[in-house]
Amino acid sequence: MADKNVAAKKPGMGAFWKGVRTELKKVVWPTKKELKNYTIVVIAVCCAFALGFWILDTVFLKLLETVIGVTL
Repeated sequence: MADKNVAAKKPGMGAFWKGVRTELKKVVWPTKKELKNYTIVVIAVCCAFALGFWILDTVFLKLLETVIGVTL
């Protein structure tokens, strides 16, 4: 008898999607201008990190070649 009461209280998929819809209504979506600016910032930061890692990799490779004495 207790099992039936527990099963009746479980929320179904309908309740889940209703909650998703309610939460999506609370989202403040960026404007096109903001989205463009954010995209530019993300691409610029990715390029800066890629350049930084490339420089570090080159420096460490040259250092390793100097220590080992072998060109890699």
